[in-house]
Amino acid sequence: MMFKKGILIAAVAGLLAASPARAEKTYVSDWGMGTASVFVNLLYMPAKFVYAGLGGITGGVAYLLTGFNFEVADRVWAPSLGGNYVVTPAHLRNEQMLYFSGPTEPDAEPAPAQTAPSNPPDSWGSNP
Repeated sequence: MMFKKGILIAAVAGLLAASPARAEKTYVSDWGMGTASVFVNLLYMPAKFVYAGLGGITGGVAYLLTGFNFEVADRVWAPSLGGNYVVTPAHLRNEQMLYFSGPTEPDAEPAPAQTAPSNPPDSWGSNP
């Protein structure tokens, strides 16, 4: 009977001791990633704001110089004003992608080149 109590007490003590260790490790990991993201943002955010600001101004100048052509300005505004402005712990853990610039639409693919026929006609107009 004493042996069964000892096993039960050891099992309960093992379960209780293991739970706080896992919770503490997660807390420390989250705290570390949060702190790291703050320090990364000290450099990332000013660079992003300067890039976005210069892109906004450049897009505005392009809009004026092209006779109010929005498509030209948007090709400058979309990459410079898009993207992430803040680095989060999920970015540092590589759970989300970090985009410094916004998405750009791919240019239309060029038309496929015409290939010469495999059996070109000879000079007499007949094909062997």
